[in-house]
Amino acid sequence: MDRFTELELFIQIAECGSIGRAAEVLGLSNPAASRHLSALENRLRTRLVERNTRRLYLTAEGQAFYERARLAVAELQDAEAALHTQALNPSGVLRVSASLSFSLHQIAPRLRRYHQRYPNVRVHLEAANRYLDMIDHGIDVAIRTREFESDSNITIRRLASTRRVLCASPGYLAAHGVPEVPQDLAKHDFLLYVLANKWHELKLTLGEETQVIQVRGLLESNDGQILRAAALDGMGILVQPSYIVYDDIVSGRLVPVLNEWDLPRLQINIAYPSRKHVPSKVRSFVDFMADEFKTHDYERKWTSYMGLRGTGQKA
Repeated sequence: MDRFTELELFIQIAECGSIGRAAEVLGLSNPAASRHLSALENRLRTRLVERNTRRLYLTAEGQAFYERARLAVAELQDAEAALHTQALNPSGVLRVSASLSFSLHQIAPRLRRYHQRYPNVRVHLEAANRYLDMIDHGIDVAIRTREFESDSNITIRRLASTRRVLCASPGYLAAHGVPEVPQDLAKHDFLLYVLANKWHELKLTLGEETQVIQVRGLLESNDGQILRAAALDGMGILVQPSYIVYDDIVSGRLVPVLNEWDLPRLQINIAYPSRKHVPSKVRSFVDFMADEFKTHDYERKWTSYMGLRGTGQKA
């Protein structure tokens, strides 16, 4: 027998003065209600209810038990209501980890809108260009650009795929020339992100053809924003995901190089610790970011060739 149902039934019997009316309130049959009451009395080894031909009344022990049971059930109901309210209105501190570039371009501009929707959630944004251990660092949500997690305790949800783009400022290309074929890249200065896999090597693909080019870094850094600033200043050719340089390319501040050739693409995922019941603050942020990416059609934008023409570029 369900102990909570037994308590609810007993309280209703005490308040309704009838087993039949109590059963009706809880949606039970009369025989089922009688079985629940008998199970409760047998478990407590105490007679709680007395009945005669005219009425039903509580024994002294039943009255004392009713007072305490009513308060206990009320506490449980309040706890359930509070959890339900929290699920509808997430609260608390949400710890988010992402690279500095992703934090600047994709998270920070959305925080006002997120807070308007979920005013009781406070965001702690940990900008880190390396993958932090989510459990050790107490991270609730992390942005990752790898297809799978080695830790089975981490759940990932795909946000978008993005190209990696070769680009440079118009000034740099005017001074150093525009690469026509992949082999020309070996003659140019590069701005290289040292946390990328094989960062001195470019694996370029066009249809069935693949070219692997070794490049030299005039500037090497572990942060994409430093490299982007250097590219805008005309220091060399930048290799970065589309989501970092998309606006610069559309505005003409940076120009794609060998745009018809593809570098290995990145998959952007949002990761969070696997749990049977995901905290509402985590679910709210994961769903919010997924909706934002879908609404703005980022995958189409970031995997396109941006419709630009130029030497070595695809129309």
